[in-house]
Amino acid sequence: MNDSVEQDVPYFEKYEHRKPPAPLEQNATIHSIGQIFLIIAMVTGAWYLHWRWTESLNLQALWFALPLVIAETGAYIGLLLYVFNVWHVKDTPGKPAPACISACQSNGRSLVKRPVSVDIFFPTYDEEVSLVRLSLQDAGKLRYPHPLDMRIHLLDDGNRPEMKQLAREVGCNYITRDNNIGFKAGNLRNAMEQTVGDFIVICDADTRPFPGMLENTLGYFTDPDVAWVQTPQWFFDLPESQSVSSVLSRFGSVGRGAGRVFNRIFGDVKFGDDPFVNDPKQFYDVIQRRRNWANASFCCGAGSIHRREATMQTALINFGASVNKETKKRSDLLKKLTGEAKTDEALLNHFAQQILLEKEFTPYKFHVSEDIYTSIELHSDTTRNWKSVMHPQVESKMLSPQDMLTWTVQRFKYAGGTLDIAMNDNFLFRKGLTVSQRLLYGSTVWSYLGALWNVVFLLAPVVYLLFAVAPVSAYSIDFYKHIFPFLIATEIGTMFIMWGLSTTKSKFSYLAFFPINLKALWTVFRGKKISFPVTPKSRQDGVFLHLVWPQLSVMLVTSGAILFAWSKHLAGSGNYGFDGLFLNSFWGMINIAAMSGIVYSSIWKPMHDVSSESRTPYVETDTELQRAA
Repeated sequence: MNDSVEQDVPYFEKYEHRKPPAPLEQNATIHSIGQIFLIIAMVTGAWYLHWRWTESLNLQALWFALPLVIAETGAYIGLLLYVFNVWHVKDTPGKPAPACISACQSNGRSLVKRPVSVDIFFPTYDEEVSLVRLSLQDAGKLRYPHPLDMRIHLLDDGNRPEMKQLAREVGCNYITRDNNIGFKAGNLRNAMEQTVGDFIVICDADTRPFPGMLENTLGYFTDPDVAWVQTPQWFFDLPESQSVSSVLSRFGSVGRGAGRVFNRIFGDVKFGDDPFVNDPKQFYDVIQRRRNWANASFCCGAGSIHRREATMQTALINFGASVNKETKKRSDLLKKLTGEAKTDEALLNHFAQQILLEKEFTPYKFHVSEDIYTSIELHSDTTRNWKSVMHPQVESKMLSPQDMLTWTVQRFKYAGGTLDIAMNDNFLFRKGLTVSQRLLYGSTVWSYLGALWNVVFLLAPVVYLLFAVAPVSAYSIDFYKHIFPFLIATEIGTMFIMWGLSTTKSKFSYLAFFPINLKALWTVFRGKKISFPVTPKSRQDGVFLHLVWPQLSVMLVTSGAILFAWSKHLAGSGNYGFDGLFLNSFWGMINIAAMSGIVYSSIWKPMHDVSSESRTPYVETDTELQRAA
């Protein structure tokens, strides 16, 4: 980071007036229509795949036909998991804020009726002081209808004097340590060892809680089995789109007239919105929220509230289990070396004591995706029926990634962390999880595996256009009657299920993610560790075309293939059928459109970005971010 943001008024100050969107309305009729079309999509999809596998394969080009039909099968499995995820709409009922801690415990009547105590954690490493100051100040404005023992803690893993001074100025507790073991998870563990609150609020350095956060969420904990509550993350600084007419109107009466004419001809065309598709509303308001029925919404870090007892109890159980497992492993090795049938009890105790000293006790898993990992640990705790709640209302605001470097680092951490868990501690075989929880955690992993078949979908039209080789036996009426009902039903079903949200950009961006997810897959497959770089909280200045060369290559190769195929066809020298040529050209243009968004974002600069003082210069020597990107 540099001090430019510190010296200048933060760019996002102009967005302070913005209000968060309301939770997505749940209309039973619209949802039922969506369910009907999704059922049709699943049935017609199965019919289509059966036909693809049994009747339509181009046996003369199995090298092409088989990868495509396998990719289609993988995408269909993803559809089934998606439908399972969004099928039920069942919010966890809210409850009044507890007046005392006894209301939050199963044996509450016998406890002393003292006020609820809450610790609010703000982990930081190298973020600007001005940014963290705003977060701490907003946390100090939290209100509660009853007496409350609330303490704000600044967890400084950068061990910086200016942060210690900030904590003194705003009146919060300052906690640091002499190492960075475990990174954010280690920072949280260190803070838990020095605090005693009943509940812990996890914030990032840029998380700005709203005054009603505790009042609106602590009521869930009157159910003694609720372990944590996740609130939606809202990026209040996302660029807003502007209509062409509004831009033209800045040029006086002539511009306003031109804007009216433009609107009459082309409609209300808008541009300039967030090119990174950062808005997480679809994820929190649909994907996460509709996991409540299965007790499978997972923690996403910032904006979450945790019951200390749940986190510590599960961590202790897992710690004991890992010690026992390692003790047995050493005992088995010793028996193998000595040939003895049984290990001496004193020696076993010695092994256990040695392992206790070696192992780290981790309330939050020491992992790049400590939030979802800890969620799995709690959901699978066989000693308690711990529950999670996805609260529908936004209770805080934070900053969005606004450059390709930051965005790439963040997405790689998400993908790599989740895939690493699936590879090295597979939850599908973990005791304690229900079938529904396994499927819903599995759907998250499956979405990252989608990069494998997305590559095939990107290459398929290029192969046909360059070599006139089709993956199907023929682009016939039989082909269209099988595929169109499936595609149409899927689109209509998704539209109704996501009613009120636009899904086109998210679909395009998911397709364009393929290089990041492939890199994450390759990194995990090779057993490499996913790094822990801190996501920058200010815009990194620069052009980042080198980060999107795969997407740019897809655009250029596909465009060239379309021109090549049509020129051959018009010249009468290509062995193309018109149906196949038209279909694959259209398919290729969709792929180009999907890639174009992320390529554009690599050179994009926000409309507010008019001064070099408002952003952090990007330099090639920023090695930690470079390695991550």
